[in-house]
Amino acid sequence: MTAPPTGAAREVEEGAFVWLSAHRDEFTLGEDALAPDGQVNGSWKPLGELAQVCASVLPHTPSSDPVHACADDLLAFAWRQTGQGELFFRLQRCEPFATYPLEVYGAFATAGLRHAGYEATAATMARTRAWRLTEQDPTRRLGVLAAERRAGIRRPENASRTLGRTWLGGLPEPWAFERFSGYALTHVVFHLTDWGRAPDGIPADLAAYLAHWLPPWLDTCLDAGMWDLSCELLAVAASLPGSPDPAVTRDAWERISAAQRTSGALPEERRPPGAAPGADTGEAPGSGQDFTHCYHSTLMAALAAALTRGRPHAHREVTTTGPDTRSRYDGQGALG
Repeated sequence: MTAPPTGAAREVEEGAFVWLSAHRDEFTLGEDALAPDGQVNGSWKPLGELAQVCASVLPHTPSSDPVHACADDLLAFAWRQTGQGELFFRLQRCEPFATYPLEVYGAFATAGLRHAGYEATAATMARTRAWRLTEQDPTRRLGVLAAERRAGIRRPENASRTLGRTWLGGLPEPWAFERFSGYALTHVVFHLTDWGRAPDGIPADLAAYLAHWLPPWLDTCLDAGMWDLSCELLAVAASLPGSPDPAVTRDAWERISAAQRTSGALPEERRPPGAAPGADTGEAPGSGQDFTHCYHSTLMAALAAALTRGRPHAHREVTTTGPDTRSRYDGQGALG
């Protein structure tokens, strides 16, 4: 099929990385990173998402591209935040059966950033019955299995059976699509394709189902001003074995570009009527409220744009990422 247009995607990608670089320090791990009651969603999760996006962008951009250099710099920053992996080792000892340390670590491992001591500890925990019996939703479980593979952990578990229990794996009625199922299906695709690196990882029946229904779902989300989910769906579209209709992606990228702020930030959703002007712009570094409402959607815009613009140019070591089972961790997974 004809490759989708990439002009608007390129502009969105460049702007997103400008904003991410300007707000880099807001991804810093706080002093409570190892605390039992630490806020994982406000520390490890954003940092892991930054690492995952940068690790995914690198193989889709030539080394001469300024975006590549920016992604490489941000990935190196994220790795330093973990003490070159040492904090994962300490974190797993504090919370032996939590899976989120491995899920976040997997993003670094896929880029060749590894910590042998942590991987040995994680492998020991993964052999326990407690780890195998951890209760997780199927989409999350796929992410854990993918993170295990990235860390070189090999153990028997039927991933196909887990896939069949996900929303997407069950090929549901297309009119059942809504916000939660939308995020669930995008993460299934991310786990199956190693975040866009391996389009052939999607079974043929799921690929055909997505090729048919993704365009109307994407259009619905764009009409609703759901920029974050729209970017995740665009990343899925770029991860499929075949490209969607170029007219669909051209319109989608033009609408995302129009929603992007001059700073490069992309708010999660269209500003509600009556909201204060500038409340969702993400303009001012250091503004925690703006960062919270913009960082994930800006990351997803960068990821979707990189995947849209092309397949991998050069691969680093590839050896796939999700919620701590505790209530303090959200339901969509460590990354995403």
